[in-house]
Amino acid sequence: MALDSLQATSFPEIRDAVAKLCESFPDEYWRRLDREMAYPAEFVKALGDAGFLAALIPEEYGGSGLALPAAAAILEEVQRAGCNGSACHAQMYIMGALLRHGSEEQKQAYLPRIASGELRLQAFAVTEPSSGTDTGALKTTAVRDGDRYIVNGQKIWTSRAEYSDLMLLLARTTPRDQVARGIDGLSIFIVDMNAAREAGGMTIRPIRTMMNHSTTEVFFDNVEVPAENLIGEEGKGFRYILSGMNAERILIGAECIGDAKWFIERSRRYANERHLFGRPIGQNQGVQFPIAKAYAQMRAAELMVTHAAELFESGEQCGEQANMAKMLAADASWAAAEAAVQTHGGFGFAEEYDVERKFRETRLYQVAPISTNMILSYLSEHVLGMRRSY
Repeated sequence: MALDSLQATSFPEIRDAVAKLCESFPDEYWRRLDREMAYPAEFVKALGDAGFLAALIPEEYGGSGLALPAAAAILEEVQRAGCNGSACHAQMYIMGALLRHGSEEQKQAYLPRIASGELRLQAFAVTEPSSGTDTGALKTTAVRDGDRYIVNGQKIWTSRAEYSDLMLLLARTTPRDQVARGIDGLSIFIVDMNAAREAGGMTIRPIRTMMNHSTTEVFFDNVEVPAENLIGEEGKGFRYILSGMNAERILIGAECIGDAKWFIERSRRYANERHLFGRPIGQNQGVQFPIAKAYAQMRAAELMVTHAAELFESGEQCGEQANMAKMLAADASWAAAEAAVQTHGGFGFAEEYDVERKFRETRLYQVAPISTNMILSYLSEHVLGMRRSY
């Protein structure tokens, strides 16, 4: 089928392996988890055992040493198979801060154990209730006290915190009134979540949402973090996470492409199989055209995701391309989701067809990890040179 046409030269062996693994986790598995709002522990373990979660970890630390485009292919295939990579995708883009800015001692201490599956690095604690995407307004503090930092504050939308051993934490180490810009004076730490919870300083509360995303709010009450867990230099945390944000946008874009392909294939199949008035409904242009348009949007977005991933891997500036890739891919997956619901009619809302589940899941990416409006604002100011809007 045409959906396969761009894959011949794009990591076919990896794609085939991921698709085969996903066959063991059919629609029924995801329906049950969605109904119970449960974490796909078996699926995450299978991905880890197969080495896919260690894709970006260099071989000298026990990983596969793959490039970002290969990681994008893994996540795209997960979504295309009808599975949900949100349960584990953070490990891939969180990894960048440790790989690029961590010390050799930190890499030796954590990467081999993450690669083997002994430890999970899934939680990324940045957003706070009063700050949203205004990172400079963060209030969570990390105060140096001898050979440790004392962390106090609250994070929200920290997904997978209940199922992660390690957390990447962005906290303020210099008071806001002592820095020129809000994004200055922020630092990144590796937090041992198991130790913090055992000491009673960390509280995790699940947030029930419209999709099964395992997201939480996290409270820090005098959590002790060894000074050796500071990544890079104190006060430079925001710049350290920027490149990781570009990777995050590209990988989320790849997931959206996978979602779009899933929706398009389900729509195509149903349109050909469903008969009314003596013929397939897919013979009607009113049914054909939305699916065809969604396919065209998906292909265009796919090219941007591929381009952004290649730029990132070559070390070039790719903020513009990464943001556009995420936005265009999210738009394409949402258009494909709309077409799928319209094609299936009432059955699009029935649990057994899985369209409504994927519909809810893909809607998230119009908002997270960065909203479409924020991307448009970025393009307006930093690419097109227009005055900043307020």
